[in-house]
Amino acid sequence: MGVFYEFFAGGGMARAGLGPSWSCVFANDFDPKKATSYAVNWGAEHLKVGDVAKVTPADLPGTADLAWASFPCQDLSLAGAGAGLKGDRSGTFWPFWKLMKALTAEGRPPRLIVLENVCGAITSHGGKDFAAIGAALAGGGYRFGAVVMDAVHFVPQSRPRLFIVAVLASLPVPAGLAAGGPDENWHSAALMVAHGKLSKRSQDAWMWWCLPAPPVRSTTFADLIEDKPKGVAWHTQEETRRLLAMMSPINLAKVEAAKRSGRRMIGGIYKRTRADDAGDKIQRAEIRFDDVAGCLRTPGGGSSRQSIMCIDGNKVRSRLLSPREAARLMGLPDDYKLPENYNEAYHLAGDGVAVPVVRFLAAHILESVLASAAFAEQKAA
Repeated sequence: MGVFYEFFAGGGMARAGLGPSWSCVFANDFDPKKATSYAVNWGAEHLKVGDVAKVTPADLPGTADLAWASFPCQDLSLAGAGAGLKGDRSGTFWPFWKLMKALTAEGRPPRLIVLENVCGAITSHGGKDFAAIGAALAGGGYRFGAVVMDAVHFVPQSRPRLFIVAVLASLPVPAGLAAGGPDENWHSAALMVAHGKLSKRSQDAWMWWCLPAPPVRSTTFADLIEDKPKGVAWHTQEETRRLLAMMSPINLAKVEAAKRSGRRMIGGIYKRTRADDAGDKIQRAEIRFDDVAGCLRTPGGGSSRQSIMCIDGNKVRSRLLSPREAARLMGLPDDYKLPENYNEAYHLAGDGVAVPVVRFLAAHILESVLASAAFAEQKAA
């Protein structure tokens, strides 16, 4: 379908989602461990490991149909310190954008740019960070719009993410791809508020991208659980009792209801710091039995790693989520090679973009825009 550059590539999940009809001619990531996984799965021929600020236009071959950038989210997420686009990590958007401007100056701007991040990017600094990205895109000769897509429509994991899709202003956009206003399936209330705070120039360049209704997901959390997991072991009975003892009455009631359900139930557990009745902070284990996993996170500590509880009648077992289960929750196929180290594998998955979400976006927007442009060029010739 087209050629693309993959920035902040991680393990290459955007590449997996785009699929074999797309050709990657350049990939970059700062983290050597993630880059190792990228090379194992995709090859290292077009991979440059290092700071995006040190990438030059000479490193980027030809003219790309797409530049994909899942730039770091830590300074924009609720878990971060709120530094926003001025932070050391999320601020890497700016050297990426400097590269895009350099390509434009050379007469070879990417036809499409996709920026992916946490939804905190919409509200960071009262919407100023989102407005700054919009101003950069509009000033760089792009029309753009944004959608909030939750991976839960495709895989059993709650994972809403922001996707900003920009298209060169000179490219035709097929009728039906841009709507006259927002769609509640894809445009959150926060996104609509952020749109209202954009500059007039950015609003003039804005498009309400039109996507079909999300598909009906066919898998549940339990479907992805390994009977004989690799990389993790089932807890001892004492460890499981300790986990249950960390639950509030509301969460313990969920466990009891699962026991009475008459079927095997899988619950996802995160440990969170909560205030008790006296106002003191204590660690709680919170469980959900809605056939969906909680959003995978990058493991900065034990509480960042998701545990599961398997309940079959009165039999209750628990353990950490396995690396392969985490990969499945991101939509990666079982032949995707994961790092041997647990934390590295979990971090790779938790820091990525859900594969089927990328495929959906590519099928319904990116490939439609490129096909329309190719048709227009053919007609003009």
